[in-house]
Amino acid sequence: MKKCVLLWMIFLSSNHLFAQEWKKDSISKKTSIENKDSLHPGVLSGSDSSKKNKTKFVPIPKKAALFAAISPAGGQIYNRDYWKVPLVLAALAGGTWTAVYWRVRYQDFLAGYRSFYDLSDPDSKTYGQLKDGLNADSQLPVFYRGGILNGERDEARLYNINQVKKVKDDYRRYFETSVVVTAAIYVLAIIEANVAAHLKTFDISDDISFHIEPKMSQPLVKQPVPGIRLVFSFR
Repeated sequence: MKKCVLLWMIFLSSNHLFAQEWKKDSISKKTSIENKDSLHPGVLSGSDSSKKNKTKFVPIPKKAALFAAISPAGGQIYNRDYWKVPLVLAALAGGTWTAVYWRVRYQDFLAGYRSFYDLSDPDSKTYGQLKDGLNADSQLPVFYRGGILNGERDEARLYNINQVKKVKDDYRRYFETSVVVTAAIYVLAIIEANVAAHLKTFDISDDISFHIEPKMSQPLVKQPVPGIRLVFSFR
């Protein structure tokens, strides 16, 4: 009986010691985990914030086209294609300069063409007719500006009325063509901004896989011929 009681007391004491050690281990593990979390409280938040800050910019095609229509190269700036901005501006500036150049030349030869006609008095009987003493072979000096922004007509050449009319019409055609080309460049810039925004939203991944599968083909024979084909999957 005494031996049974002694064994029972030893068993209870060992269980008590094991429970205390288990509690100590669990407490130490819990405190170590909490200490790790407390030592690095901003790591997760910092990474989350960095991920938020590094989110990929996804442009909206409609907005890109709208900005491009409102201002030159506005759509390219919205798409963050900054290297395209000087190209668009240079193309529009070149087209505008060319249109102004031919406009100035046209105005000069238009004034020379009018110098052959009597346009002083609208009520006169000779209004709109060749001036007295002039005919189709008569030559008059036509002054034109040396530069497109130079208001002085320093140079002059002798032309008859047919020559002046031909040069005047040519310059007018050049001017109208330059206007059309400049407008086309502006429209192309709008289209390019819209297309570039669409391409930026296009899913381009490295998962380009292919597999081989059997295929029955019948090119130029009566019975089908077994073969294989490669199937590419673009995702």
